[in-house]
Amino acid sequence: MSKTERPRVDLRERPELLLVPAVFVIVMLAWEFAAPAFGVDDYVLPRPSQIFGALRTQLSDPLFWNHLKVTLLESLYGFLLGVGAALVLGTAVSQVRLIERTFMPYIVAFQTVPKVALAPLFVVWFGFGMTSKVVMAAVISFFPVLVNVIEGLRSADADQIQMLTVFGAGRFEVFRMVRLPSALPFLFAGLDIGIVFAILGAVVGEFIGAKEGLGYLLLQTNYNFDIAGMFAVLVVLSALGLIAHVIIRFAHKRIVFWAEEHRVIGA
Repeated sequence: MSKTERPRVDLRERPELLLVPAVFVIVMLAWEFAAPAFGVDDYVLPRPSQIFGALRTQLSDPLFWNHLKVTLLESLYGFLLGVGAALVLGTAVSQVRLIERTFMPYIVAFQTVPKVALAPLFVVWFGFGMTSKVVMAAVISFFPVLVNVIEGLRSADADQIQMLTVFGAGRFEVFRMVRLPSALPFLFAGLDIGIVFAILGAVVGEFIGAKEGLGYLLLQTNYNFDIAGMFAVLVVLSALGLIAHVIIRFAHKRIVFWAEEHRVIGA
């Protein structure tokens, strides 16, 4: 094979490369023509052509990009805050038994509280600005990352730990050379779901009280009975989640290239 030639993709080995776009096209065509055929009004279920028309209109509006920027920043800051707290607490819980016995019951009890119920409190405590949405995003993305960090650090091979201990390795060396590499696949599994939860948390916070953001825009389109516009915003939110998922997966494959993917714990 010459350097200019590219390896051909065998669709028999990766049929999803054909099936995914095929299913999308079939569903869109069926939706486009079935809704009018069954007498479904456009204000109840707009056709894909109307939704993408509304999306094109929104993308040409500079105000839409400001809403998108606000939601992105809220999600990113909340995600970083939640991940940072989960890494610190997860490491402490997995390494110190007293901390685990003291704090884990409270952490589990807090996780059982519906996060949507906390959004009005955060608005009261932190105001209608970005801070309340950042806190909401951090709280929702915190627990999946925390659980995966704890499980990952505990999944280290006992034989490797014993061998390093015999050769005089201290607790930090064992953590750096065995526990941390073992935890990385779990960590990225938690990050994968945590970033999507962060976007969800930011939008939920904007539903409760905001003056900008995609959640606020979604409410405005609802008030104006612009159903196609609502679907367009939902398409953008789905695209954000998908892009975030792809970025985490890409980083996972580049950083933790030696490990297989792990099932997300605590999702």
